[in-house]
Amino acid sequence: MNKNTVLAWATIIMIIVGLGLIALGAFRYDQIAGWGFAAVGVGFFSIAWVFNALKGRV
Repeated sequence: MNKNTVLAWATIIMIIVGLGLIALGAFRYDQIAGWGFAAVGVGFFSIAWVFNALKGRV
């Protein structure tokens, strides 16, 4: 497995975890904690975007 494949898997895993966190914030926690879960999920999306942008450059 080369580094581009590792970054691709990391991107996919981060997107799945981000979707899970946003879903937890939207459907499970309807109080202030839900906003925190959703914010962390968006943060996972942004890190996954960076990993995707690094593919082929590292």
